[in-house]
Amino acid sequence: MTETGPASRHPGWRERWLALRNRLVASPGFQRWAAGFPLTRRIARRNTRALFDLCAGFVYAQVLFACVRLDLFGLLRDGPLTPDTIARRIGLSPERSLTLLRAAASLGLIARLPDGRFALADLGAALIGNPSIALMIEHHAMLYADLADPVALLRDEAGPTRLAGYWPYADTGNATPVGPESVAAYSGLMAASQALIAGDVLDALPLGGRTCLMDVGGGEGVFLAHAARRHPNLALRLLDLPLVAERAEARLAAEGLGGRVACFGQTFLDAPLPRGADAITLVRVVHDHDDARAMALLRAVHAALPPGGLLAIAEPLAGTAGAEPVGDAYFGFYLLAMGSGRPRRLEELSDMLAQAGFSRIREEATRRPLLARLLTAIR
Repeated sequence: MTETGPASRHPGWRERWLALRNRLVASPGFQRWAAGFPLTRRIARRNTRALFDLCAGFVYAQVLFACVRLDLFGLLRDGPLTPDTIARRIGLSPERSLTLLRAAASLGLIARLPDGRFALADLGAALIGNPSIALMIEHHAMLYADLADPVALLRDEAGPTRLAGYWPYADTGNATPVGPESVAAYSGLMAASQALIAGDVLDALPLGGRTCLMDVGGGEGVFLAHAARRHPNLALRLLDLPLVAERAEARLAAEGLGGRVACFGQTFLDAPLPRGADAITLVRVVHDHDDARAMALLRAVHAALPPGGLLAIAEPLAGTAGAEPVGDAYFGFYLLAMGSGRPRRLEELSDMLAQAGFSRIREEATRRPLLARLLTAIR
């Protein structure tokens, strides 16, 4: 009796070629030859650098963290400074300061000028213009701790993680009420990250003819504040956990938008979503939830919308061309450490929307798909 099925079939030419190629690339002798042969030298050196960058990536991230914590980019905002001046202002010895400066320059964060002074490079200047990125860099200290043993995390043997405690709504087994201090920490970070993508999403979001927009999981209302300025005649609603909705109400009132935005404090599992909006947005919400909860949310949105109502989902997606490590590696492991959700591909989200009863599902092009892609559907 012979075994049948995919495991017993003879490998095709592609599999045989890949096996041969892998044996060659794995050979130290071939690696040395390729690094010296003129036609393969550049490829070999590029691959060597890429492999080293993967090995050293944690150190690069910690260099960036040190620059943010010491406010190096803010220090250089007004112009170049000498190494001694920088050392005095950041409180390091000249030798240790120079170690940091050289490391930051090697990563393209700052640049060393011919006269020996250091100035901002493009990446460092971009960080000054996006303070939310600096907040995320500091926040990553929790993620580093949770990833100290990634195999234990993958095997679900790591125990409680710091990120699960930081994002309490993600901990489905935690019956402890979420306190104001916890809400203030995570909702502030959400507000900063929403500011980074709100303009991109609204540029692509087809709101023409819509009368009322409800942002579910809207945090402190940053996205809706941007929407209010873009669409002055659009009625606006926000729904989030009660303590978060209270913070949103206060923040929006301080911005002069209190009369335009109605805030609702509940989860989508507590009760049906409020009706009356003909457009609902989920901005960086769906990927925070496992499939069962995500489907419950999509069905709740479908029930709340009128016929012809619009749903828009904005979040980074797995498999985004040119940004595969962002969706698959970064968000894959971040959400794993958080204990809830996963990054999904466009096709997966589209299938879920169809199962929830939506039609005319399509992607709207955004300026920076690495940060957020936009999927719309009609009730």
